[in-house]
Amino acid sequence: MDFGVVLQNHPPASRVVELTRLAETYGFSYAWTFDSPLLWQEPFVVYPQMLAATRKIKVGPMVTNPSTRDWTVLASLFATLNDMFGNRTVCGIGRGDSAVRVLNGRPSTLKALRESIHVIRELANSRSVELNGSTLQFPWSKDSELEMWVAAYGPLALKLTGEVGDGFILQLADPDIAAWMIKVVKEAAEKAGRDPEAITFCVAAPMYVGDGDSPAERAHMREQCRWFGGMVGNHVADIVSKYGADSSVPKALTDYIEGRQGYDYNEHGLVGNSHTSFVPDEIVERFCLLGSPREHVEKLQALQDLGVHQFAGYLQHDNKEETLRLYGERVIPAMAEHVTAKA
Repeated sequence: MDFGVVLQNHPPASRVVELTRLAETYGFSYAWTFDSPLLWQEPFVVYPQMLAATRKIKVGPMVTNPSTRDWTVLASLFATLNDMFGNRTVCGIGRGDSAVRVLNGRPSTLKALRESIHVIRELANSRSVELNGSTLQFPWSKDSELEMWVAAYGPLALKLTGEVGDGFILQLADPDIAAWMIKVVKEAAEKAGRDPEAITFCVAAPMYVGDGDSPAERAHMREQCRWFGGMVGNHVADIVSKYGADSSVPKALTDYIEGRQGYDYNEHGLVGNSHTSFVPDEIVERFCLLGSPREHVEKLQALQDLGVHQFAGYLQHDNKEETLRLYGERVIPAMAEHVTAKA
């Protein structure tokens, strides 16, 4: 299993760069950032510094969208970074959440998402593409490589992921929900004539390593990560609105939003978000990775056995360096032993 870290672009940018460098030191191979430039600093300005401070780690957005970013400019950004640093980028993309909604906009259509994935991937892989009646290609781009990983929750978005995505990003770490979503993506890939095993499956969720046996510390960990249930709730609310509460989406994913009362995107992804009181402790525990290194390993092994290839841990809490250290010293080595034992 690969490991990634997910960072917000809060100033100073040097802090994001340092956490990326530290993550690589501890064995993480991906460094992702949010992409909401009105809420945080512009990520594509920071990516060159992250890449320059490291040797192998890949960087990219978790996630960008087709509405607030011009597709050809995005492709050029990735191809330029690849030319400078040697194919060390990855593109997470979805319909759009905070970057769109903070402008009172709406997520893009699935049609636009599908088209944008094709255009960005072709151009950023040094190939030509048809767009608006013109054949486009970067004349300066040679041997650039970029994978498009799609973030999705709803049935139609999952289907699209299986049909066109190089990877699937699931932003929650509940094994039961992950099993259902991975199955939907793989079935869609098979129906589209693709090899479902060629898709990279990435689970992204807050990771907080601490004393799992202390009730007080356990409660503190939950409060530090409760914001994530609110963020996921925005997507779930869209699903329920479109498909109804009795759709094929697992009840564990839909039931908890019944008490949801709106959301302020100016507090998006922040600890202490005042719009996440509806998120119960059970959901925080199910969606996140909390507790001792042993608890993290047990949950990661369950996810890996479902076919998850990467865990990307959000670090929006007060225990960043210690969590990275314990992952590097305890969790990542234990997961490597798990793979060896299975082999």
